[in-house]
Amino acid sequence: MSFKSIVSQKKFWRSVVLLGLGFLVVYDIISIFFEYGGFHISEFIADKTGEGKLVRFVFGQILSGLAYGFIISYGQFRSRAKQERN
Repeated sequence: MSFKSIVSQKKFWRSVVLLGLGFLVVYDIISIFFEYGGFHISEFIADKTGEGKLVRFVFGQILSGLAYGFIISYGQFRSRAKQERN
């Protein structure tokens, strides 16, 4: 299965988005615990979005989530296609 045929599937992009969102949730929760010593979500949000950093934070979150989701989903879809060929 070629790159083009994998990325043209709706299931692939659904997987990219879901894995990306899951990654962001887990990553941000772990970051909150390590940076703030507990589950202090209001401090985390104020720190990450304050002083004009909202656009940069949101853009970074979306970009990193999609990159993670794309890499993992592509690996899964390509692996599945190889197994089906054999």
